[in-house]
Amino acid sequence: MRSEWRGPWYLLTGLFIGVVIGVLYAWRYPVNYTNTSPAALRADFKDQYRTLIAAAYMANGDLVRAKARLVLLKDQDVYRTLSEQAQRTLAEGRFPQEARALGLLAIALGQAPPTVALTSPAQTQATSPQATGATLPALTSTPGVAQSGTPGSTPTRPPATLAPTFTPLPTRTATPTQGAPFILEREEQICDENLKEPLIQVIVQDAASQQVPGMQVIVTWEGGEERFYTGFKPELGLGYADFTMQPDMAYTLRLASGGQPVLNLIAAECEAADGSRYLGSWRLVFVQP
Repeated sequence: MRSEWRGPWYLLTGLFIGVVIGVLYAWRYPVNYTNTSPAALRADFKDQYRTLIAAAYMANGDLVRAKARLVLLKDQDVYRTLSEQAQRTLAEGRFPQEARALGLLAIALGQAPPTVALTSPAQTQATSPQATGATLPALTSTPGVAQSGTPGSTPTRPPATLAPTFTPLPTRTATPTQGAPFILEREEQICDENLKEPLIQVIVQDAASQQVPGMQVIVTWEGGEERFYTGFKPELGLGYADFTMQPDMAYTLRLASGGQPVLNLIAAECEAADGSRYLGSWRLVFVQP
């Protein structure tokens, strides 16, 4: 008996034919997705979805609906995701109004939920006639007619105590204050060993000394420019923003809303407790007169 050795070519031929048939079938009958969750979208489509949600929030101010729509994306940290997308949009230099809308939505999500004023039953009881010691009017009936429990009586009763009511307080709207241009109130050098890199720290306040989120800050240097907004780090303040400086580089900073620019910001050296040297930061406080 003679055995015939064919080699691996028949296996490769079968594999090639199977791949060709699979590609042709996929091209002829592609997979169609319908009624899928926004969480299944591609990363760039998710960014577009968040941008549309932020634009809708800017138009109607409905934070509850914006939250419900963002939940569909199943982001682990919605606030951080919105902030990072806003910063990416600014870094790319595209559509600053989209970055502002994303930033304001992130700020709104980072605020504490609205409080509810509750009138407790004890408080309600304290205002009732029984609690104040007032004498309740006696039950009266028509003269010559039997008292309560007898047909024809028409007793008069004291008014019932109202049930507790819930009064929702208005939420704070994160919108920049309109009015006079902001002026530089304080410029100071910061020597803080805990800061790992030199920063330009910006704080913007309105005439009532309240920090203002959503204010665009412009930093320029030789051959470059960057724009960012206050409020992306609410743990440091709603009117706070910062920018990382490079050594031996002079920067100019100004608010996009107007006002006098701050010139020649350079990371100056500071001395640590052990005598070592490190680069310090700058803190600029802008106030609306």
